[in-house]
Amino acid sequence: MAELDKADREKLDKGSFAFPGERKEPLENASHVRNAIARFNQVKGVSDDERDAAWQRIEAAARKHGVEIKEQSWREIGKG
Repeated sequence: MAELDKADREKLDKGSFAFPGERKEPLENASHVRNAIARFNQVKGVSDDERDAAWQRIEAAARKHGVEIKEQSWREIGKG
């Protein structure tokens, strides 16, 4: 995965993250999208509404970067 150091991460606008308020799970490339899905349930302190919005951002980034998502909702992560 393309690692972002602290300086690179701070340069990203909030819209570049699945969880922009927390600046968690960047979505800058396919590897980041896959990682955001894998780590989605590890993000603490966010509401279901924030998770719904984050999932929409992840889906959009997945389409942009050619990442296939088998789950239809974040609620399906880890259930299959």
